[in-house]
Amino acid sequence: MFANVMEVFKLLEKSNCKKCNEPTCLAFAAKVFLGQLPLAQCPVLDPKVVRKYGAGQAKSGPGQDDQEKVLLALKKELNPLDLSQVAQRTGGTFSNGRLNLRIFGKPFSLDNAGQFKTDIHINPWVALPVISYVLHCQGVPLTGKWVPFRELEGGREMNGLFVQRSEKPLKKIVDTYPNLFEDLFLIFSGKKVENHYESDISLVLYPLPKVPLLICYWKPEDGMASGLHLFFDSSASANAGIGMIFGLATGIVRMFEKFVITHGVIEE
Repeated sequence: MFANVMEVFKLLEKSNCKKCNEPTCLAFAAKVFLGQLPLAQCPVLDPKVVRKYGAGQAKSGPGQDDQEKVLLALKKELNPLDLSQVAQRTGGTFSNGRLNLRIFGKPFSLDNAGQFKTDIHINPWVALPVISYVLHCQGVPLTGKWVPFRELEGGREMNGLFVQRSEKPLKKIVDTYPNLFEDLFLIFSGKKVENHYESDISLVLYPLPKVPLLICYWKPEDGMASGLHLFFDSSASANAGIGMIFGLATGIVRMFEKFVITHGVIEE
């Protein structure tokens, strides 16, 4: 099981030959990671690579067991890190052998064994991006410039999948129960900001200290359909990377979906 899109991409020829019927190698890698295509569909890939990393049929997406295996592998990478130094680049603090971060504005800590302490529910969809952030965040200061996913490095090729997996399902939640939408972001320490891009609602989340997320929602009006778009600080490519950003956004949406299902607002 691959930890992120870039692990798949590194295996490919990167020639964008389109023989797999995808526009680019990165787009193909994204679909392999999401379980929508088998690795074997790349006709120029060395058969030894296919055998090593799997030539099975496409699935609907990474399963819970697969995610748990990836999570265990990532936790092992935490072991040699100096968490006091990690704290400086991730926007956290270090005390009593633990790295302390604010996840959705709430206290969160972990040690070199990957043991979490937090008041919020952590599932693999959230835990994977958090540990990846700890491992790879470069500590670049926030710029205050909001950009869509497609304008981040590597985002253009994956933008179609990003819209399908994050923006569309999140818009469905808001359309179905707009009042709960605002409640969700209050619960997760969202902050209302001035209405960007003439949106009716603009809220900022801090799922990770140096990877803020801006959500803009336009209410339906005068026969016009509603709209929702997600934006990221332009520093996100350095502090997260496109694969992590994709996983983080889709994980947040899944968390919100489970929240509204639990409260009987949207049926599974």
